[in-house]
Amino acid sequence: MNTDMWSGFGATERSLRTETRNGVEVRVLVLQKRYAAPRPEVWHAVTTPERISRWLGPVSGELALGGRYQVEGNAGGTVLACDEPERLEVTWEFGGDVSWVLLTLADDGAGTRLVLEHSAEVDQEKYGEFGPGAVGIGWEMAFGALTKLLADPAFAPGEPDWTDPGYPAFVRESGAGWELADVAAGADPAQARTAAERCFAAYTTLPA
Repeated sequence: MNTDMWSGFGATERSLRTETRNGVEVRVLVLQKRYAAPRPEVWHAVTTPERISRWLGPVSGELALGGRYQVEGNAGGTVLACDEPERLEVTWEFGGDVSWVLLTLADDGAGTRLVLEHSAEVDQEKYGEFGPGAVGIGWEMAFGALTKLLADPAFAPGEPDWTDPGYPAFVRESGAGWELADVAAGADPAQARTAAERCFAAYTTLPA
């Protein structure tokens, strides 16, 4: 990857809310992006294994209602809803935790508006340490790569270059956006700032 890759992900709208799911309080991270491609094309890109591998990671399993899937090196889960070409909901199981991911697609002029809602039970200790950027930045990387794929069907990201100066610049911009969303949702500004700085350090500290 090069700096052009990290700076070409397109605009993102970010917000947070708290609601109840199955009687349990959950925090919902909401990410919205607009793609120039028509809705059937975006739907194909988010539900076809070969194309998912180019923006999220290699995926195996059955991407159909009730099927189980696994993203290599990432989460797995069960497909809870699959209503082509507008709604996909899955469980997101990683590290012993279970959360829920809902994708909805709607026509937006000649393009498509994609809305991601990632709902997880509230763990104040974990959330307070890194804030919403811990999850939000990762999703922005993925859906930014989807922007590239939809613009260029031959797009293949290859191995990320974490030393590229475009990478920390992207993380800083995304993290600042999630910090603002955190404050807008009621977080203490000083605590949100501290969590955002920890999150930035975690994403940009290279392995020894």
